[in-house]
Amino acid sequence: MNPLKALFFLSVAAAVATLSASPKVEGELLKWHRVTLTFDGPESSEDAEVNPFLNYRLVVTFRKGDRLMRVPGFYAADGNAGESGATEGNKWRVYFSPDESGEWTYEASFRTGESVAISDDPEAGKAHSFDGSTGRLVIGETNKEGPDFRGKGRLDYVGDRYLRFAGTGEAFLKAGPDSPENFLAFEDFDSTYSYNPKKAFLKDWAPHVRDWQEGDPTWRGGKGKGIIGAVNYLSSKGMNVIYFLTKNIIGDGQDVWPYTDYDERFRFDCSKLDQWEIVFEHMTRKGVVLNVVTQERENDQLLDGGELGPERKMYYRELIARFAHNPAIVWNLGEENTNTPEQVKSFCDYFAANDPYDHPKALHTVPYGWNVLYRPMLGHPTFEVLSVQTRDDYDVVYAQTVKWIERSRAAGREWPVFIDEVGMAWQGVEPDAQQPNNQGVLRRIALYPSLMAGGSGVEWYFGYEQPHSDLTCQDWRTRDRFWDIARYSIEVFGNLPLGEMHPDNELINAPAAPAYCLAAEGDTYAVYFEKWQDATIDLREYRGRYEVRWFNPRTGEGPYTGEEWQERYPKRRVVSLSEIVVDTTYVSRLGLPPFDRHQDWLVILDRVETGEVVR
Repeated sequence: MNPLKALFFLSVAAAVATLSASPKVEGELLKWHRVTLTFDGPESSEDAEVNPFLNYRLVVTFRKGDRLMRVPGFYAADGNAGESGATEGNKWRVYFSPDESGEWTYEASFRTGESVAISDDPEAGKAHSFDGSTGRLVIGETNKEGPDFRGKGRLDYVGDRYLRFAGTGEAFLKAGPDSPENFLAFEDFDSTYSYNPKKAFLKDWAPHVRDWQEGDPTWRGGKGKGIIGAVNYLSSKGMNVIYFLTKNIIGDGQDVWPYTDYDERFRFDCSKLDQWEIVFEHMTRKGVVLNVVTQERENDQLLDGGELGPERKMYYRELIARFAHNPAIVWNLGEENTNTPEQVKSFCDYFAANDPYDHPKALHTVPYGWNVLYRPMLGHPTFEVLSVQTRDDYDVVYAQTVKWIERSRAAGREWPVFIDEVGMAWQGVEPDAQQPNNQGVLRRIALYPSLMAGGSGVEWYFGYEQPHSDLTCQDWRTRDRFWDIARYSIEVFGNLPLGEMHPDNELINAPAAPAYCLAAEGDTYAVYFEKWQDATIDLREYRGRYEVRWFNPRTGEGPYTGEEWQERYPKRRVVSLSEIVVDTTYVSRLGLPPFDRHQDWLVILDRVETGEVVR
């Protein structure tokens, strides 16, 4: 055969083989788990003349019956960059998290062209390489349990004031750190450093190396133990969320960005982002939600002058492609945000159109900026969650939570309300070692008021004057005692019928100090006293016998009836009521707490017998 003809036919055969090549499939083929599809495609590099992030586009369409999910992919260098540090290679990757068991089929679209990655046109550019590759996946039921989100399922907005896990229906009540915001400023991540030498906040997370356990992930010869151990520690304390920035260029820390360079906007660091994913996947296993804060006040005009332009689309697309498969993510579109309502709406719409899992979108405000930012968002169909900051006038926590839940409900799209950052910028929640500290105050006037208002919980900020601050902290044990206090609250509220309960303080007569009531009428009532007082509750509309249980917010003990408290403390004189009987004549006195009558208490009443009750 003519050598030129032979070469031609070999080239065609190679092209056909490439076009029809099947991807390498990795991961547990189970519901809610990460399934990885890696395709062999064109050789490229992070700094290639034809930008692999902008001028190639991988999207894999997964189908099951009538359902269709379009999942964006990304350039993965050599496919092992987190370990190798590679900046070049021919691997192109998609992460898929199936939410149904059974057979799924897939088809890859791989196209090249100028800025094709951020084009809304599915036919933009030209088909290339493995475009059209197809296959099937048979997905089994999840086998995970406990805090692992691969057992609970995706964290979804379902149209009411609580986010819920799709697999269990469980309402999400959050507790965890809002600091350090530069959680990802970790020296073991590739190409991570302090851009501004005057802002030397880089972390080694050394105090948490001891929390790393055998079998936990590392990378590049044992790196990562500090940050993985930090996640382990928080999870062991019952904390279930971390607030962190993915970009603080020109911001407070100037030590976190996903790009290949501080001044780059269209090329991403493959090995660094692989290493971020190792941490995020570990958070998923440990039941820790990713509160992904995509920008901060200082840089929310950095990309495209604040608009939804090429830079911002590129940034959002890479975050979605690399991390959206994690079941429990909240996309927080800005800390102390200054974008216009029209800009924020466009950001929300972009995430809704490109995130196949439709994770909730949130927005964080400056203190007192709630009306300016949130009022224009009422009813917007792709915005879901408030991320509210307050200063030292903590009593606004209850009022703002109730206000925005009610307003959003009236607008037809009820919002979950997160409290993210409480206190003056210099203070926040003070360390355990500082005595006295403000932890008891925060418990009484922020933590419990948030939950009693129907809110979804609090993430806690560390003030800049504290020894372990919002930028310098790398030892979460500095608030070890406070994590216990936070855990107690979400544990007890997690056992209430929250979906049926609403604030109804008018049922309570407690004139001496603030008291709150969360009521499922005729069934369950929770009453929180910032300081116990002789109070009554009006249940005359629902006659019957109610069991009365007392919960100690300071120690986590309870909820117990009076008799159960007496059994636990036989040397104390416990006179707490164990039940009250309600008729149509009188309001009911709640009685005395078991002890510490000058402190805060939570009382839970459960109706155990209805109608006429014989005394």
